[in-house]
Amino acid sequence: MSDHGHPATPIREAETQNPMKEISIDDSYLPPHPQLPKLEPPRGRRVSLEELLHPPEKFTADLMKFVRQSGNAISKRISVLLENDGDSDSKKTIDDDVTEFEISGVKVLVKMKTEEEIRGRITFFSRSNCRDSTAVRLFLRERGFDFSEINIDVYTAREKELIERTGSSQVPQIFFNEKHFGGLMALNSLRNSGEFDRRVKELLKEKCCGDAPSPVMYGFDEENNKDVVVVDEMLRFVRVLRQKLPIKDRLLKMKIVKNCFSGAEMIEILIDYLDCGRNKAVEIGKRLAKKHFIHHVFGENEFEDGNHYYRFLEHEPFISKCYNFRGSTNDMEPQSAAIVGQKLFKIMTAILESYSSNDRSRVDYLRISQSEEFRRYLNMGQDLHRLNLVELSTEEKLAFFLNLYNAMVIHALIRIGRPEGVIARRSFFTDFQYVVGGYSYSLSSIRNDILRRGRRPSYPFIIPFINDNARHKWQLGLQKLNPLVHFGLCDGTKSSPVVRFFTPQGVEAELKRAAREFFQNGGIEVVLDKRTIHLSKIIKWYKEDFSEEKKMLKWIMSYINANDAGLLTHLLGDGGGSFNQDYDWSINN
Repeated sequence: MSDHGHPATPIREAETQNPMKEISIDDSYLPPHPQLPKLEPPRGRRVSLEELLHPPEKFTADLMKFVRQSGNAISKRISVLLENDGDSDSKKTIDDDVTEFEISGVKVLVKMKTEEEIRGRITFFSRSNCRDSTAVRLFLRERGFDFSEINIDVYTAREKELIERTGSSQVPQIFFNEKHFGGLMALNSLRNSGEFDRRVKELLKEKCCGDAPSPVMYGFDEENNKDVVVVDEMLRFVRVLRQKLPIKDRLLKMKIVKNCFSGAEMIEILIDYLDCGRNKAVEIGKRLAKKHFIHHVFGENEFEDGNHYYRFLEHEPFISKCYNFRGSTNDMEPQSAAIVGQKLFKIMTAILESYSSNDRSRVDYLRISQSEEFRRYLNMGQDLHRLNLVELSTEEKLAFFLNLYNAMVIHALIRIGRPEGVIARRSFFTDFQYVVGGYSYSLSSIRNDILRRGRRPSYPFIIPFINDNARHKWQLGLQKLNPLVHFGLCDGTKSSPVVRFFTPQGVEAELKRAAREFFQNGGIEVVLDKRTIHLSKIIKWYKEDFSEEKKMLKWIMSYINANDAGLLTHLLGDGGGSFNQDYDWSINN
C-alpha cells in the first residue's frame, strides 16, 4: 500500500532515478504527486511496560453507578446556577451559547443547544466560463456552505435532467434538496432581504431524499453520456496490415530503425487483399499516412511505393513517453480539431473554477487529481492522437495550443511532481509529452516550435527539441510571433502567469488581459530612488521576442497602471536604470 492508501503501483528500478523515464502504469489511476501533503498515519498512544503488566481497572457496575450519580449531581447544580442569574462568582458567559461554571474546583463548560443544523444538500447546475455560475459558486463558498456542482459542459447528460426539472437549460439553477430554488436573481433577492440563512435552514432541515439531483459520482459514466464513436473507414485496412506486414528492425542510413516495413511490402498486401491495381493500393497508403496511421521513419514523405520505410503510429519511438497514450492508439474516426479544442477548454475551465483560488494564483492539485472532471480530461486525451490540426484557423490553433500547454502542466505536476534543480526542470519541459495529431509534443516544443515558430529560448535549462518531427511542427507553427503568448502560459510556479484557458473567438483580447494582470501583480516594479526596474525573468529569457530594451519598456507601459507608467517614464527620460528580479520556482498550490 502507498502512503495515500492506494495499492502500490510497480515502477521500474530505472524510474526511481529519473522520474521522467517511461512509467508503465495506467493513467486511469492517479496518485497525488509527491510534493503535495501526504496522509499521516493514525496516532496511537504509546503503552508502557507497566500498563501492559498492570492494565487499568475496567468499568465495573459499581464504577458506572458512581459516574451516573456524579453526573446527576452536576446536572442539578447546573440547573440551580442557571436559575440564579446573580451568582456571578460561579457563572461566567464565554459566548452567546457557551457558559462556564465552577463546581467544587471542577470547571464545566455548558454549550446551549442551538437551532437545528443543516442536514440537506445544496446542488446547483452550472456551465464553464459562466459569470452567473461563478457568482453563485463564490457566494456559497464565502458563506461556508458545502454544495454539489453539476457542470453540464462536463456532464453533458445532466442537461436533459436540468430541462426536465426546470423547463429550461439556462444556468445557474439552485436546488435545496429536491426543491428548485431558482437562479442568481432569486439568490440575490433573498440575500438582499436578509432572509437567506433562515430560508436555507428551513429548506434544509431534513435529510436529502431520493428525488434531489444526485451528486456527480467518481468513476462512472452515464450510458447516454458517451460520445458517439464512429469507426474509421480505413480501420479494416489497418487491421489486415497489422496482421500481415513483416514488421522488423532494419539498417537504414547507417542506423538501426526499429519496427518498420517498406512501402512495397504494404502495397503487395493491399493488392492481394482487395484484388485491385497498384495505383489504388498506393492511394490507400497515402490516405493511411494522411490520417496518421503510418509515418515515414525519417519524415521524408507521406507515402510512396518502393523501397521507402514506414512504421505504425503505435510503434513510433516517442509513443511510450506520451502520457496520453494508454497502450494503444485511438483508431476511431478523429473528431474535428475545433470540437476537441472546445471540449478541452470547457473541461479545464470547469476544473480551474472548482479547484483553484478566486484569482487563479493557487491551484489545488491534490483535489484535481482525485476529481471526476480530471478523469474525464484524461479520457479525452485519446481524442488527440490523430487529430487533423492543419484544419484549425490561426485563432483556433493559438487557443488550442495555449490550453493544451496549461493542461499538460497540471497533468505533469500531478503525475511527476515539481521539478527540483536545473536538470529536473529540463526533463519536465522536454520529456513530458503527448501524442497529438500523430506527432509528439512536449511543453518545450509547444512553446518554442508552435507558439514561437521554432525560436530557441535564451535561458540555459531548455535544450532544442530536435527529432524527426521537428519540421512538421515548424510548418504547423503560427505564421506570426505574438509576444503576448508568454503571459498565457503557466508553468505551475509562483512567478509564472496565473493559469487560464482561452477561447478562439477572444484569444487576442484575453491575452492582453493576461499581460495586464501579470504586470500589475508583480511582473514589473519600479523603484525610483534606487533607479531599479524589477522585471520578470520571462522577459529576459525571451527577450528576442520583444523589441529592444527601451521600446520594450514603452510597450509594457500600455499594460501597467498609471502610477507605475509615470515612474517608468520618468526613469526612461532620465537615462534608464538597472534590471533585477528573482524567479520563484516553488509550486503554485
